[in-house]
Amino acid sequence: MIRTHAFRGMQALALSFALGLALSAGFAATAQAQTKIRMVLNWKYEGPQGMFFLADDRGYFKQEGLEVTFDQGNGSGAAVPQVANGAYDAGFGDINALVELAAKKPEDAPVGVLMIYDRPPFTVAVKTDSPIKTPADFVGRKLGSPANDGALKLFPALCSSAKIDCSKVEIVNMQPNLREQMLMQGQVDGVFGYVTTIRFSAKLSGIDADKEMRFIKFENYGMDLYSNAIIVSRKLVKEHPEAVKGFVRALNHGIKDAIADPQAAIDAVVKREPLVKPAIERARLDATMADEMSHPEIAKIGVGDISDERMTKAIDIVVKAKELPRTPAVGEIFDRSFLPPLSERPTSVRPAT
Repeated sequence: MIRTHAFRGMQALALSFALGLALSAGFAATAQAQTKIRMVLNWKYEGPQGMFFLADDRGYFKQEGLEVTFDQGNGSGAAVPQVANGAYDAGFGDINALVELAAKKPEDAPVGVLMIYDRPPFTVAVKTDSPIKTPADFVGRKLGSPANDGALKLFPALCSSAKIDCSKVEIVNMQPNLREQMLMQGQVDGVFGYVTTIRFSAKLSGIDADKEMRFIKFENYGMDLYSNAIIVSRKLVKEHPEAVKGFVRALNHGIKDAIADPQAAIDAVVKREPLVKPAIERARLDATMADEMSHPEIAKIGVGDISDERMTKAIDIVVKAKELPRTPAVGEIFDRSFLPPLSERPTSVRPAT
């Protein structure tokens, strides 16, 4: 009897060990099956990026079988070549920079899969008492900008639309963290940038942009452009189309959560960069949603999609202004096949108070 019990005990032990190995192998296989996506952001950690971080912190990427990592960026325009050259699988970058690359090197250009900033944030900021009132007043002046700024890259298009000679405007390259100070100190007459970026960077520097600056917005001069979108590499689209769908689906969840609870989005940013000022980043997020994500068209097509007609006109503006060698088709720039259905996407961006 003792031998029988001992033998049965050994059998049970062996069975338990085998089951343990099988489960371990299964978990390992699941972990290995996760698709890794490296994403470059448009800039350093700031409030609006909390929409993306929520998708990570709340497990939406994991539910889609994805392991997503974020790196801070060096400008919306810089994200496009970084995805194109394979340094990243995805990015949050300026769709107009993508148009330019697609016109020159269509085989390398990424593709947009989720439009985030559906209104153009591009501006030239000047001091409140500046004699510069319109783009025509740029002639003979000195304008400053970081090299990869999206507004600077679109300056030729603004010159074309406003019928001014770009060559008669002096452009001064500057470090991004010096932009607002150089303007207020009179070292330049105006600075390129995104409205919200300049406004809240100024606040961080103790400058009240709402009182001390004016904004000459590109959209007021025939520049009805889209701006930042989630872009992905052609390689990722070709090799992992389902991962791209899952990636977009998870980001959509994050956007909806940020609209419902903006403070949670800011908490997700603080988790990654404790040195940010939460109140300013919350105000930046609210302004971004109100100004850059609020085009009337989203009531019909939802956040994330585009109007083909509007995008066609935007492509033409960029191609003509920069004298590009070809005009990319809308489908080369944006692929809506990865979007969740309209019923699952927001049709209004009104952050909770």
